[in-house]
This record gives sequence, structure tokens and C-alpha cells, in this order.
Amino acid sequence: MCCKENFIFVVISFHIFQAVSKPLTLVRLMRQASRAFNLNEHESERILYMLQTDWGGKPYHSLDYELKKQFGKKIYKISLDGGMTCPNRDGTLGTGGCIFCSAGGSGDFAEKRTSSLKEQMDLAKTRVRRKISGNDNSYIAYFQSYTNTYAPLPYLEQLFTEAVSFPEICGLSIGTRPDCLPDGTVKLLAELNRKKPVWVELGLQTIHEDTAKLIRRGYELPVFEDAYRRLKAAGLTVIVHVILGLPGESKEQMLKTVRYLGALHVDGIKLQLLHVLKGTDLAALYRSGAFRTMELPEYLELIGDCLKILPPDTVIHRISGDGPKSLLIAPEWSGNKRLVLNSIAKYLKEQKIYQGMGLL
Repeated sequence: MCCKENFIFVVISFHIFQAVSKPLTLVRLMRQASRAFNLNEHESERILYMLQTDWGGKPYHSLDYELKKQFGKKIYKISLDGGMTCPNRDGTLGTGGCIFCSAGGSGDFAEKRTSSLKEQMDLAKTRVRRKISGNDNSYIAYFQSYTNTYAPLPYLEQLFTEAVSFPEICGLSIGTRPDCLPDGTVKLLAELNRKKPVWVELGLQTIHEDTAKLIRRGYELPVFEDAYRRLKAAGLTVIVHVILGLPGESKEQMLKTVRYLGALHVDGIKLQLLHVLKGTDLAALYRSGAFRTMELPEYLELIGDCLKILPPDTVIHRISGDGPKSLLIAPEWSGNKRLVLNSIAKYLKEQKIYQGMGLL
């Protein structure tokens, strides 16, 4: 490394240490450094790439890295069923649900609500322990199935308070809809957040209204914006779900959704490949030939382009996702999780892609 690059590296590292909590700190500092030191594009990219080693060797801000930084050790999410339904299923908004949603309410990996919360947790922890060693394990209780704030407030208070009462539970992650977050519920979540970290996961999927109607999402973008604003004002961490490859959407439309969320500086994002699952209305649409699913090479390119435009402070909670193999219709290649993740890692390395590089 030349002397100029060495000096800039030290200066930027010092400023990052001082201002690490500020949005887009790294990108803004590099932009300022580029002007101040008259760096060309290659020099800027080279320095910024070196600074990414703080993500545990990955070229993006992974959830695993963030959890280790926050809790000092590896943390596991255990998926639970809170026993709720969805306004898109019970007749309030509709009865069929979103067209991509399985009978399990997108919680096909969650424990079933046929037992107490403690029994669900014990079963989930047993599953996790088969894959790990050691006894000093902590978990995030992930309420995944259906809409996990779609219930009377007293029920939610009892359920979530019980969840955070277990010493091995270090936080809550609550999957829900933006139209199911009345002020009382937001207040409850904020109170729980003072005991243990609470994340709220919002299923946005797309910012495009035509697509939202096609997939029967059931609310318009301003509803999401209002919920997001109130959650952030209450001090809550917000993770947003995006589906890549929805019928009729172009690559640019998908990137527009990601840019929108990047501009909001969402705390976290789940980039979910569209899966066609048995028993869904999406499956019937797929079999009719109305759309095709993505091939692996085009998905790799799309993921790379998404990461380029996401701020470095946004945590990547999911970079592909995988549907249950017993339900998966298409794309078949997505059923091989190891292949997908290894292919993404190889592609990002070969293309020298890292999160936020497109924001310089």
C-alpha cells in the first residue's frame, strides 16, 4: 500500500471509531477523503474494500457478524408460533392470504402452536443443539408464523413478556404487517425493548403498487411508511422483508425497492428469493406459464447489485432464503442452500463487490 493510502486508512479508521453509530459513516468519510486527497475511483474502492474486514471477513454486514458484535458470541434464532392468524386470511382483508404464502403462514420452519411457549422453545433448542456444541447458548425468540401483532393487546403482552422472561432468550424478533401495529402495540414493544432487544420484521416485499395488488399484500406504501416512522420513533429496531423475483417485476424495479429502503437506512433487510411453494396461489400462476423464476446466475448478479446500493450500516439478515424442500416447486436450484450461499460468496469475491460501494 502506498503512503497516501496508509495515511488515509488510519484517518478514516479513527473517524469510524468516533462516529460508528452514524448512518452511512463509512461511505460519507470515503467521499470526503476522495475529495480531500484527490483519490481516483480505483484508490477509493481499494481503501474501502480493505475497511470491510470489520465484517468478519464477509463483504457485507451479515446478521451473524452483528449478533457477535452485540452479544459477544454466536446467537441462534428459534422460530415460534404465537397462535395468531392474519387479516389477509380471516376475512378482514381477504381469505386467501398473499399469493406466495404457504398454509403455515410463511412460518414453515417454526414450532407448531400445539404446546406451551416453553415446550416450543425446548423443542426448537433441541433442534439447534444437534448442529452446535457447548451449553452456553443464547437465543432470539422469533415469532414467525402469520401476523404476530394481530391479537388483543393483553394476549400480546402475556405472550411476549413470557418469552423475554426466559434467561436464555436474549431478544425478540416479531414478524408482522405494518397495518397491524396500533399505537398501543408499539408502546408495548417499546416497553419490552427496555428489558431485552426487540426487533420488528415488516413484510413489505415491494414498493410497487401494481405488484402489491397482484400478490394481494393488502395495504399501500404509505401504511408501511407510517408504521416504520412510529416504530423508529419508539426506539425499535426494524427489519424489512423484500422478495426478489416477484411476477412482472423488472430488475430495475427490484433495485428501486432496495434503493428506497437504503435511503430510509433501515436497520436490517431480508433479501428473499421468490420461491414457488405447493398449495399456494402463486403455484397455480407459475404452472399457467404466467411468469418464470430466476436462474442462479441472474440471482447472483442481482444480489451483488443490491448490496452495492445498501448502506454499510444496514444489517443483511437474509441473502437468499430457502423454502421447505417438501413444498418447493421452483426454482429447484434454491433447494441446495449450501450451493446458493457458496455461489454468492464466490461471485462477490470474484467481482470484488462489497456493501455500499455503489454509494460512493
